[in-house]
Amino acid sequence: MNREEKGGDAMPFVDRVDAGRRLSGALDHLRGDDVVVLGLPRGGVVVASEVAEALGAPLDVVLVRKLGVPAQPELAAGAAGEGGVLVRNESVVRRARVSETVLADLARRARAEIDRRALLYRGGRAREPVAGRTAVVVDDGIATGATARAACQVVRAQGADRVVLAAPVCSRDTAAALSGEVDELVCLETPARFLGVGWFYANFRQVTDDEVVDLLRRAAASRAPG
Repeated sequence: MNREEKGGDAMPFVDRVDAGRRLSGALDHLRGDDVVVLGLPRGGVVVASEVAEALGAPLDVVLVRKLGVPAQPELAAGAAGEGGVLVRNESVVRRARVSETVLADLARRARAEIDRRALLYRGGRAREPVAGRTAVVVDDGIATGATARAACQVVRAQGADRVVLAAPVCSRDTAAALSGEVDELVCLETPARFLGVGWFYANFRQVTDDEVVDLLRRAAASRAPG
């Protein structure tokens, strides 16, 4: 596979660990701040783990669920996050005529899945608080930006003082759209020709839930007192 097939001039990352280490360098200015690093499961957590270690910051996941309009699931009426956070997309709610009853049902189901995944990933540990802190939301790559946007909105609603969105690679058009929605957007590559996140990795194997659990457990243990 040549460089052009990979999506332009950008050289691929070896894997998510390599991408995380390289991304860490672009985030070094945050060292010493009150930072929490939040990975988007599952692949984003591998990248985020390297960032958190480099910054000496706690690592956690950011769990969000988009609330898809029943007749058009790809159209988000909002997003739900932990702590009872609900972000509404009022223009979509009005345009798609989503009733309060339907929206409440979508949120209820979303929160049930978020609770399930929180227990799976953290094993009963408390969520790392973000209120008043700099939240660095990390993914392994950003295509349309829908999930990353929802995650940043949820983190903001949870009280983060500053929201930084970081990824090794992001579609150029998406980066332009997202840049005005966060306090800082950090992407190592923003190719105009974007064929998918996996095109920018030599090794883009699937990350398992067990790997996410292990990364979070090890990160928590490394910061435990004593």
